[in-house]
Amino acid sequence: MARSRKVTVSTDAEGHTAGWAETDLAPVSAPDPSAAAFFDVDNTMMQGASIYWFARGLASRNYVTTSDLARFAWQQLRFRLLAREHAGDMSLAKEAALAFVAGWRVDEVEHLAEEIFDEMMAPRIWAGTHQLAQRHLDAGQRVWLVSAAPVEIGRVIAARLGLTGAIGTVAQVVDGAYTGRLVGDLMHGPAKAEAVTQLAAVEGLDLARCAAYSDSANDLPLLCSVGRAVAVNPDGALLRQARQHGWEVRDFRTGRRAVKIAVPSTAAAGLVAGAVTAGLALQRRRRAG
Repeated sequence: MARSRKVTVSTDAEGHTAGWAETDLAPVSAPDPSAAAFFDVDNTMMQGASIYWFARGLASRNYVTTSDLARFAWQQLRFRLLAREHAGDMSLAKEAALAFVAGWRVDEVEHLAEEIFDEMMAPRIWAGTHQLAQRHLDAGQRVWLVSAAPVEIGRVIAARLGLTGAIGTVAQVVDGAYTGRLVGDLMHGPAKAEAVTQLAAVEGLDLARCAAYSDSANDLPLLCSVGRAVAVNPDGALLRQARQHGWEVRDFRTGRRAVKIAVPSTAAAGLVAGAVTAGLALQRRRRAG
């Protein structure tokens, strides 16, 4: 696989921080440089949450146990059923993310993400959504993934799918290893809209000519920040908003209304880290012993 470029971190006047990374597949100059498309990942581009499948891949490599995964799945089910994303919930998610990345080397995470994408994520890419992204590329426009998952995982997925790059949660790196601190906040909710606005300013994009795709009402700030919003496999709240605003709706789920695989939500991308942290620590102690 072509290697991804360095993560770029930007902070706006209000102190909001975003990170993005282009893949080596990105053209030096796009034929339509002022337009782009932004795709949410979890349940929009992929069935389920990328960070969950990453954890599943870690479990298959004995980094975590099946009980860790079961505990995570239950936490996520409860999280979704309650449908609450108060500040306290996001605080827990951020703390979990901090514990997850501490001590890991960036190149190790990227290598694992490449392997796990091929094994577990690739079969779960929605072909219809991928085709929508390809249409933008064929029109000479850039296509970015926007996810609460770590930006390193996002850019691996983008490269595998032939997309321009990814916007994601940024973890602090010193000497090639994660410190356990985040640069800014989780890439969730309003943070996605802020990050896209920052990227547009840097890349010279006209947001009125851009499109955004998501499955969740949590991404309404992102969808409302561009000229064309598309609801993909929408949850009930987003479907109502799409009908109210006259947005296009695409649903690639088959049969009865799909139950989202493994129940992780985009907002809970940090919480998966908390579920696997104990397993990671245990595995390292075993290796050190």
